[in-house]
Amino acid sequence: MELDKIIPDSTVDTCGLSCPMPLLKTKKALKGLKAGQILEIVGTDPGSKKDIPDFGAKNGNTFLGMIDGEMGLTRYYIMKN
Repeated sequence: MELDKIIPDSTVDTCGLSCPMPLLKTKKALKGLKAGQILEIVGTDPGSKKDIPDFGAKNGNTFLGMIDGEMGLTRYYIMKN
């Protein structure tokens, strides 16, 4: 799956937030999705590059990957299982 071609079902903006807020917002957003739907998390916290992939895997969901963008912006994709 090409990450730049993913059309997410929901997007969470965590720009400017630091740990633990990106994870808390991600967890809340995933609760509102159905199995098979994709959540996009957009953020700037460097710690999220480890935290979000780990969170996705540990909670029974599928971490699809991340895309690093300009000015420290990273997009993460998790599919709810």
